[in-house]
Amino acid sequence: MTGPEGGRPLVFSHGFGCDQNMWRLVAPAFAADHRVVLFDHVGAGRSDLSAWDPERYSSLEGYAADVLEIMAELDLRDAVFVGHSVSAMIGVLASVADPSRFGGLVLVGPSPRYVDDGDYRGGFSAADIEELLDSLDSNYLGWSAAMAPAIMGVPERPELGQELTESFCRTDPAIARHFARVTFLSDNRDDLAAVTVPSLVLQCREDIIAAPAVGEFVHRRLRGSELVLLDATGHCPHLSAPEQTTAAIAEFLRRRSSS
Repeated sequence: MTGPEGGRPLVFSHGFGCDQNMWRLVAPAFAADHRVVLFDHVGAGRSDLSAWDPERYSSLEGYAADVLEIMAELDLRDAVFVGHSVSAMIGVLASVADPSRFGGLVLVGPSPRYVDDGDYRGGFSAADIEELLDSLDSNYLGWSAAMAPAIMGVPERPELGQELTESFCRTDPAIARHFARVTFLSDNRDDLAAVTVPSLVLQCREDIIAAPAVGEFVHRRLRGSELVLLDATGHCPHLSAPEQTTAAIAEFLRRRSSS
């Protein structure tokens, strides 16, 4: 935690295969006047691996319950939750479960369902996802080395792809495989309509994990939400385009504070 104790809480939540360090280029910009909270999901970063339970974390609700436990322990109110990738839906679920803790949601590269379903285009067929999960199961380190640079989506900056690869490789493979299956097979489309707090969707113009059409779907389903299309590529704009990401979050906070 950084920033003034009386500042409006800003909770940053990382995506699959990452940890709180991924917010290092964005979060400090808000520490002057916000109470900035960073954490590692159980199974990631410096979390207590003994706390991981396959039953509790068999759905994203388990991770959402953790978020609410953190917010209750710190007595956070009117907090703005900033969730990247799968954490976007974790934030959605947490805010629906206890909206009294939340003042807003910032969803970075969100996807409520990765698998195509009828007219809904999540970006992957069921066969694509099974192939991805099988590859991850059989050779996690090889999968990480191949996929991380593509997910980062900025080949002109290979150091960022390498950083994401190393982050994936630091994650316990068994936990990562379990989390990946939960992430890529989840369907949270119906949960979006239950969100009652103001929300911002941050979408990159090119993203192989969550395409612009997915961000637009989330925006349409979230009542009164805002959509900002970043002039950035890849799935991790908080690393590849931190200035744009920071500016969009800051503008959302400014409008929330003046409304």
